[in-house]
Amino acid sequence: MTDPWEAQREALGAFIREQRKRANLSLRQLAELTSLSNPYLSQVERGLHQPSVRVLKAISGALNVSAETLMAQAGLIDAMTGTDGSADAKADGAADVSAPSMADTEDAIRADQRLSEEQKAALIAVYRSMLGPGSGPVAVKEN
Repeated sequence: MTDPWEAQREALGAFIREQRKRANLSLRQLAELTSLSNPYLSQVERGLHQPSVRVLKAISGALNVSAETLMAQAGLIDAMTGTDGSADAKADGAADVSAPSMADTEDAIRADQRLSEEQKAALIAVYRSMLGPGSGPVAVKEN
């Protein structure tokens, strides 16, 4: 069974890599902008290291992405705010049956052939971070 923290690190790394590529930066350029080593950033992008808040802030500044977004990707925001991930109920206590389920949304992301596997993993990780903890590790199925 895959460690959920490992999956979180891999999703964070994929997200950082995707943002770096969108910014048209090489790994070496990002290293210079963040004052971090090129090998360390490579390991973060491959999910081998969990970066500190200081490192996430440096990366967010260099990539012009909010620090909160990266911290949510890293699973730090939920831990700091203590959110329980429970869904909001309607005022009358009834569940919204018209809303798609989490599985439907993730299946739609996985089925989108315009996205790379790394983009799918990053998008699912962002989606799950918005739902809160307990939504499970990211696993991208081959179609």
